[in-house]
Amino acid sequence: MKKYGTDFLRNVALLGHGGAGKTSLAEAMLFVAKGINRLGRVDDGTTVMDFDPEETRRQISINTSLAPVEWKEHKINVLDTPGYFDFVGDVVAALTVADSALMVVCASSGVEVGTEKGWGYLEEAGLPRTVFVNKMERENANFQKVVDELRDHFGPKLVPIQLPIGEAETFSGIVDLVKMKAYLKDGSSFKEAPIPGDMEAVAEVAREEMIEAASVADDELMMKYLEGEQLTDKEVEHAVKLGTQSGEMVPILVGSAQSTFGIAQLLDHMVHGMPSPANRTMVGTDSSGQEVKIQTEDKELSALVYKTMADPYVGKLTLFRVFSGTIRSDSTAFNVRTGKDERVGQLFVTKGKDQIAVSEIGPGDLGAVAKLADTTTNDTLSSKDKKIAIKPIAFPKPTMTMAIQPKAKGDEDKIGSGLTRLSEEDPTFTVEKSFQTGQNLVSGMGDLHLEVMSSRLHKKFGVEVELDTPIVPYRETIRGRAKVEGKHRKQSGGRGQFGHVWLELSPGDPEHEDRLEFVDDIFGGAVPRQYIPAVEKGLREILDEGPLAGYPVENVRVSLYDGSYHAVDSSEMAFKIAAGMAFRKGFLESNPVLLEPIMNVEITVPEAFMGDVMGDMNKKRGRILGMEPHAGMQVIRVQVPMAEMFKYAIDLRSMTQGRGSFTSEFSHYEEVPAQIAEQVIAESKKTED
Repeated sequence: MKKYGTDFLRNVALLGHGGAGKTSLAEAMLFVAKGINRLGRVDDGTTVMDFDPEETRRQISINTSLAPVEWKEHKINVLDTPGYFDFVGDVVAALTVADSALMVVCASSGVEVGTEKGWGYLEEAGLPRTVFVNKMERENANFQKVVDELRDHFGPKLVPIQLPIGEAETFSGIVDLVKMKAYLKDGSSFKEAPIPGDMEAVAEVAREEMIEAASVADDELMMKYLEGEQLTDKEVEHAVKLGTQSGEMVPILVGSAQSTFGIAQLLDHMVHGMPSPANRTMVGTDSSGQEVKIQTEDKELSALVYKTMADPYVGKLTLFRVFSGTIRSDSTAFNVRTGKDERVGQLFVTKGKDQIAVSEIGPGDLGAVAKLADTTTNDTLSSKDKKIAIKPIAFPKPTMTMAIQPKAKGDEDKIGSGLTRLSEEDPTFTVEKSFQTGQNLVSGMGDLHLEVMSSRLHKKFGVEVELDTPIVPYRETIRGRAKVEGKHRKQSGGRGQFGHVWLELSPGDPEHEDRLEFVDDIFGGAVPRQYIPAVEKGLREILDEGPLAGYPVENVRVSLYDGSYHAVDSSEMAFKIAAGMAFRKGFLESNPVLLEPIMNVEITVPEAFMGDVMGDMNKKRGRILGMEPHAGMQVIRVQVPMAEMFKYAIDLRSMTQGRGSFTSEFSHYEEVPAQIAEQVIAESKKTED
C-alpha cells in the first residue's frame, strides 16, 4: 500500500443506530474507491467489515472494523463501529483514535436512540462530525423531516450542504450546495448536470443558510457575506471545512449506500472537509506523573493500543494508532506499562479480516502487529527515551453479571483460559471467581454481549457453557445474646475424647475488622491454656457455613468463659468439636438474621422516564438518596439490594427505550426482610437436601 503523509490521512469513525447502514456505507466507500470489485451485502454476510462469524450469523456489527479507503491521493481509515449498546466499548475505543466522525442516520427512521447516544459519545470526545442521511431510496424516506429532527435534538448548527432530488422510489440525484451542481442517475452511473428548475429556488435558500452557518468560523468570509459580496465556490468550500473542523457547523450530506449514490461526493467531503491528524494533540503522562502533550510533529514514537483481538491465522493481533513518530517492521518498541522492550515483527494495515503487509506506520496512521508478547489494550508503545504513557481509553464499566459454567465436566481448565483470552480482547467483558460463592462470574454490557461471548467461547475454544443468575453472597449474623454449653465426650474403652466449653455469643463491634471477635474469659484453669487456641480454631473453621442457611457468618463476638477437661482424654480436636457444637446451638438461639449486599447505584435517564424508573426502584426495594440534573439528563442516586440488580440492564433499557444508563458498586450489608429471608433459607435447605 502507498505511504501517506499525515496531511493526507483521515481517521473517520462511523456511528449511528443499529440498522442505519454503517457497514453498508463502509462497503459502498470501498467499492466506489475501487478497494473492492464487488459490493457485498450485510444480509448475505458478504461485507468486508462484518467478518466475525457472530456478525454474519446475527447480521449486526459486534466489533469495530477498520478498512483503508484510498481516494484522490488520500487515505481514509474508516472505523465501522457497532450500533448496539452492548458493544459500546468498541465505539469508545474507535472515538479515541479517530479524528472525526460520520453520524449515519436512516432517511425513514430519522433520529433514533443510537443516534442520541452516539452524539453523546461525540460530545464527550469533542470530535468534529458530519451527518450522512442514508437509505434515501427507502419507502417513507423524508429528508426534511430528518433534518428537522436532527436540529430539534442537536441544535441549529446542523446544516445541509446537499439536497436530495426526489425521495423513496423517486430518489434520482443530489444537489451539491457548495458547487451549485446536480448529480443525476444515468443508468448504472451518475452524471453532473444543472440543478433541476423546480429545485433552483429551494437550493438558493439552502445555500444561503449553509454559507451563513459556515461563515461563523471565518471572520473574513463573514464580513464579505454581510456586505453582500458574491462568494466563490472555493471560498464556500473553505468555510465549510473550517466550520466542520471547528465544530461551528455540522454538515448534512445525503445518499444511498445500497445504490452507492452520493458516496463519491461523501468521500470528497471527507478528503476536503474533515480534519487530518496533523493538528491532533493527545495527552499523556511522563515518568514523574506530569501531564505532557503529544503532537504528530514530535519525532519520538508514541502509539496507543486501542484493541486486541485473536486472529485464527496470525494469533494475537494488536491494533494501534501512532500519535507521533514512526513504528517500523522488525524493530523494537518500548512498552511503558511493563517497562520492557517488545519485539515488533511484520506490521500490517487491516482491511476487514485481511492484513496488508507494510514496512512502517507513520504519525496519525492506524496499524496492526501480530504476536506481541506482553502488550494489551490501553498500553503505550514508545521509544525508550520518551516513556510517556498516553491517557488510557475510559471504557464503560460492565452493567450485567451472570454465573458461567461448562456444560461438560472436565472443561473447567478450558473455560478459564478461554475467558481470560476473551477478556483481554474486550475490556468491557470481565471475569472473576467469587470467593464467597465459588462461582465463575462474567460481566458485560448486556445480555446480548454475554450471549455473544458464550458463543465465541464455544467456537474459539470448544467449550459449551451455561449462563445463570449468580448466587447472592448473603451473610449471617446475630442480633441477640445466648450462653450455651458444648460438650464432646467419647469414652468407651481405650483413650477417649473429652472437650467441654461454655460460650457466650453476642453481636460484634461493627468497627471490628475481623468476622469473629474471640474473647478468652477463662479464670482458674477451667479450660487449660493449651486448648484455648483450639477453641478459637474450631469457631473459625465453621464461619464459612453459618447455621442459619449455610452462608458465611460475620460480626459475632464469642466469649469462652467456662468449661472443663479430662487429664487423659482431653485433646485439641475434642475442644475444637465442642466449640463448634456450642457455636451452632448458640447462634440459632441469638436471634440470627440474614444479611444481603446493598449496592450504590447511579441511574442516568431523560426526565420523561423519571417516574417509571423511580417506581421500578421502589418495587426493587430501592431507597432513593437524591437526584440532580446533569447534561440534560437526570441522575438518580439510590441504594438497592444486589439480588434485585442482576438483570437491571435489561429492565432499564426496556423502560427508557435504551436511553438510560447506570453504574453500581458495593456499599454495605443490611438485614434481609423477614419474608424474603424465609424464602432464601427455605431454598438453601432444599439445595442441601
